[in-house]
Amino acid sequence: KMDFSPHNQYISIRFCCSDTPIQILHEYGINKGSLPVYVMEKAEGEAHHPSFVFSVTIGEVTCTGQGSSKKAAKHVAAEAALKILQMDELALQRGWHLPEYKVLMEAGPPHMREFTVICRMESLSEKAAGNSKKVAKKAAAEKMVARLQSLLGCSEITWPPKLSVQMENLRNSSAEKISLLRRNPLSIPNSDYIQMMLELSKEQGFEVTYFDIDELTVSGQYQCLAELSTCPVTVCHGTGISCSNAHNDAAHSALQYIKIMASSK
Repeated sequence: KMDFSPHNQYISIRFCCSDTPIQILHEYGINKGSLPVYVMEKAEGEAHHPSFVFSVTIGEVTCTGQGSSKKAAKHVAAEAALKILQMDELALQRGWHLPEYKVLMEAGPPHMREFTVICRMESLSEKAAGNSKKVAKKAAAEKMVARLQSLLGCSEITWPPKLSVQMENLRNSSAEKISLLRRNPLSIPNSDYIQMMLELSKEQGFEVTYFDIDELTVSGQYQCLAELSTCPVTVCHGTGISCSNAHNDAAHSALQYIKIMASSK
């Protein structure tokens, strides 16, 4: 059921026995100003055993469903769309970043292309392949929904919001780790910058997420991004002869940035 109460900033998508996915998706579309559009993609089979395939598009989300009747196929398509929309609504409600999608690879001849798409949400990532970008994106999103549900052990996702800290707070902080960072030259060989960043993030109340980049640099090194849940978000790049070295380099760059920001007045 949809909660449209004025005090609720975001829509809450819930399933209950009295509402079908078709009805819920229709109500969602009314509230968002973008009604779902159903298209029959295929009808086959014998008269006594027909099979229908319908697609539904709402906003930027398109899903398909198959069933023994038109209504059943629409039902399956609407249910698939609601799962993806639920993930977006969940992110808004919890203060997370919305899921991000990136095409990692295209392979195969022009008439048989295969696309691999990655879906990233906070510290999680899921990959999926398909014969089009849209199909691969949908598959990656569905895998992310399943991943979130399996981590929580239930269909209601209740992770706490991601921790965040204002840069102004870092400037004004006189806590132990941030004070040490201001004095640290960050130039001592073989330093464990990942651990240093972890200790600083725990003290200051923000999170650090490392994203590995599949593609190597032109010189053959591994690369990654370190994302800090500061406000505004901080993203730093790192490279190295291994994934762990790349993480350490990214943490080093992030620490240098935080040091500059925490020292400026």
